[in-house]
Order: sequence, then structure tokens, then C-alpha cells
Amino acid sequence: MSDSVEKLARLQANLEQVIIGKPEAIRLTLTALLARGHLLIEDIPGVGKTTLARALARSLACPFQRIQFTSDLLPSDILGTAVFIQTRGEFEFRPGPVFTSILLADEINRTTPRTQSALLEAMNERQVTIEGRTYPLPRPFLVIATQNPLEHHGTFPLPDSQLDRFLISIQLGYPDRDHELEILRLRSFVPSLDHIQPVLSAEEVLAWQDQVDRVKVEASLLEYAQALSQATRGHPRLRLGVSPRGALALKQAAKAHAVLAGRDFCIPDDFKRLALPVFAHRLLLGPQDDDPERRRAVASEILEDILDTIPVPR
Repeated sequence: MSDSVEKLARLQANLEQVIIGKPEAIRLTLTALLARGHLLIEDIPGVGKTTLARALARSLACPFQRIQFTSDLLPSDILGTAVFIQTRGEFEFRPGPVFTSILLADEINRTTPRTQSALLEAMNERQVTIEGRTYPLPRPFLVIATQNPLEHHGTFPLPDSQLDRFLISIQLGYPDRDHELEILRLRSFVPSLDHIQPVLSAEEVLAWQDQVDRVKVEASLLEYAQALSQATRGHPRLRLGVSPRGALALKQAAKAHAVLAGRDFCIPDDFKRLALPVFAHRLLLGPQDDDPERRRAVASEILEDILDTIPVPR
């Protein structure tokens, strides 16, 4: 495990060269990567959402594609299409940008639900089906989607079924005073990532993902995860709580968090620290709290109340 921790520390340090003052956001990004999950970044423009995705792609020796989601984007623009080749008298599949390892879905809520749903099979099954044929996606495969939760003009909110496919959701937020001054000293208006060099290969990422699968989880921690998800289902301020898929997501994220910490076993803190980023986007608030601009804050408040209520296993 010591070798893994050293290499993962190099990866985190690589990202911290670009995303200044946000070590927890970087750690959660790496958690999603190692857990074979996907990441949703919900925040205002200009805080580094796209830069974080691009820096991760440059830090890994893996293919990268960026899709700017717009209202006229079609599913075939993402997945690819079958083209008829006249000289051969047959159709040939031309893969779309989803056939990559790191996919940046920029402003995903600016495209229609039909196009949004084109990513569901890719995110869940790591494959796409075109004209009755199934094509596997490269490994590893990570979708990093961004959206501005305060922008409502010309947007299409992600349905709950799509939100549930994201393992973790994060917000970067504004930097504090000292880190913003550092950004002003070191950065230009158009950030350059040319100095970022790959530190990990695709094979190493896959090996760490396999290592996550071998992390041990005590029965008491599984009971704790179940109690947390169960508490959301009966909460008076929620219309819909966390599904079993969400509970499984917490377990998988906790195992990845343990690997990042250099352990081959989980502790209660792995589950407690990840409950908010894994559960917050999966909650459907009650009518009294259903304000899109306060959704994240209200969900965090409810989850913190639940975490204070449920006893932590010893």
C-alpha cells in the first residue's frame, strides 16, 4: 500500500499545482476515479470546474474528450453513428467522443433530456448500444460533468435517475483571501496546463481500482451505512431518500477513500466524511425546501442532522 500512497500523493500534488486551496475537492475527485464512479461539479462559473477536469486528464496517460453541451446537441454527437460506406455497400460505426477514458461533460444541464439520457448506459454499464450492437468503452472510464446550479435560463435540470449515476457531487466554492491572492500572482486570465505532465498510466489506475475492491469493510460499518440511508427515507423534510444504489455508492466511495489514506480496511470516518458528497445530490427535498438555489445547503443541513443522530460504530 505504501507504493500506492506515494503515487497517489504525486497525482494529488500535480492537481494542486492548478487547483489552489481545494485539497478536499481534489481528494473527492480521486475518490470517484478509484471507485469507478463519476463526478458532478455544481458551482458558479470561474471557480475552476473545467480546469480541474482538464488537469486530471493531463495528469493521467489516458485519452480525454470534452463535450460542450448545448440545446441542439444530439445523442449521436456523443455516442457516434453508423455511416453508410458506398464503396463497400455497408454501414461503418464512427465512434463519438464518449469513447475515451476521461470525458468532460461541460454544462450538462444545457442540453435536452433526450441527449442527457444518452449517457445513462455509458455511465452505468461502461458500454453503448448503437443500431442493436454493443460497443465497450475504454477502461478506465470517468465522466466529470459540470453545471451552474444558479443558472436557469435555457437549462434542463438533470432527472433523478441521471443524478443517481454520479457517485459524488462536489462544489469548489470561492477561494479564501490568501489562496485568491496566490492565484492572482501565479495565473494568467487563460490558464495554461502545459506544465502538467502525466504521472500515472491507465494500467496503474486500473490496478488501484482493483485494489479498492479488496478493501475490507466490517459488518458494523455496513450497518452504519444502512442506518444513514434509512434515516433519509423517513426524514420529514424529504420526499425521497437514498436508494440502495446510494448506499452501495457510499460503501464503494468509503473503500476508495481508505486506499487514498493508505489503508486496506475502512474506518467509520471514511463513511462519515463521504456521506454528504455521496448522498446530497440523491435527495429529493420536500415542497417547503424545494428551492433550486438552496438545494445543496438544505441537503447538507439535513445530512449533518442525520450524522449527528446516528451512532457511529466503535
